[in-house]
Amino acid sequence: MSKAVKKVVTDLNPDQPVTNVMTMDHILAESAGEPKFYMQLLGTFASMAVFLAVIGIYGVMSYFVSERTREIGIRMALGAKSVDVLGLVSKLGFKLALLGVAIGVVLAVVLARVIANFLFEVRPTDPVTYAAVAALLTVVALLACYIPARRAMRVDPMVALRYE
Repeated sequence: MSKAVKKVVTDLNPDQPVTNVMTMDHILAESAGEPKFYMQLLGTFASMAVFLAVIGIYGVMSYFVSERTREIGIRMALGAKSVDVLGLVSKLGFKLALLGVAIGVVLAVVLARVIANFLFEVRPTDPVTYAAVAALLTVVALLACYIPARRAMRVDPMVALRYE
């Protein structure tokens, strides 16, 4: 197609040079190339941060359950049901998740101006995006608490009491 364009331009004005003919898609891809790369890099780091947060929450909850094994055993021996123990562990995990989300939202609002140039079709302080991300991170944190909570539900009171 570029040869046809060059021929038409040369027919209209032979003194007009025609160089570097590109499609509009190619021009747009070149102009957005660097910001697109930075956003992909930022997305990769954000994914790694979420993964590390899940591992961290799992580790904290697992440590919580192992440190309170005796207490959980006593509770179960005194008649606490598995659902009560699940609620105990899940409540702590939910509090940690909400604290982390609150700190994250505050930091995101403060740092929104830094990344405003890289956002496409989203305002830096878009409440729908903030709510969706907060809900997603809270659900992910609660899922990370599930395995330690299940382990806490299965604590045998006799084993826990004999432990110390």
